[in-house]
Amino acid sequence: MSGRPPRGSIPKPLGIFDPVARALDLIGERWTLVLVRHLLLGPAGFQELRQRTGIAPRVLSTRLRQLVERGFVESRSEGTRSVYAVTELGHTLEPIVAAIARWWVFYAVEARNVGAEQFNETSAQSIVESLPFLLREDRPDGDITFELRLTGSGGGVWTVHVENGEAAVHTGFAERADVRYTAESQVWCSVALGLVDARDTVKRGLMTKEGGRESLAWYFHQIGEPPRRKGAAASQETERSRS
Repeated sequence: MSGRPPRGSIPKPLGIFDPVARALDLIGERWTLVLVRHLLLGPAGFQELRQRTGIAPRVLSTRLRQLVERGFVESRSEGTRSVYAVTELGHTLEPIVAAIARWWVFYAVEARNVGAEQFNETSAQSIVESLPFLLREDRPDGDITFELRLTGSGGGVWTVHVENGEAAVHTGFAERADVRYTAESQVWCSVALGLVDARDTVKRGLMTKEGGRESLAWYFHQIGEPPRRKGAAASQETERSRS
């Protein structure tokens, strides 16, 4: 006898072994992975998550409750405030979040027509905090610290540290910066996303770069730039000297 269902019968979804479908049953609702993405950067309160995502209060409350019930997020107290943090199970979603981020950068951006005119006061923070999910798979080994000093609307100071195949971001000045960028916030956003040429921006005096030859572009993927092929050593060395 065949293992196929009778002709004309339609099986119920839950009766089908489909790991993709079953995974999406747990994490597929809109905003779920977006919230996990932000909480992977560290615990955050309800209002902070609203400011970072723009999610309506009722929807945010529902999604956070579901994430807690499913074991991806926990609520905890930090001093006088209540915050949300990813659990050990929540941390297992990090490769999925990173893969989605890279897919969008590589293949889906043109359809969204991303341009500098879309930048607002939250853009710099959003881009900086996305960097850990956009780390190149062909990144060089080593230990490097970037410091970003951004002025104007949405500006601030951030430290980006890359070591042992991982990237960490925090606000504030670096104790020791190997490379320092100084620019107006929206100018840096365009450079970081690869929408404008970094070297040209430096030559025009719109951005300064101090320190070593290494660049953010060498360590992090940019919009519309597909993953590099193995063996492209010469082109990689050229990239390394980019501003």
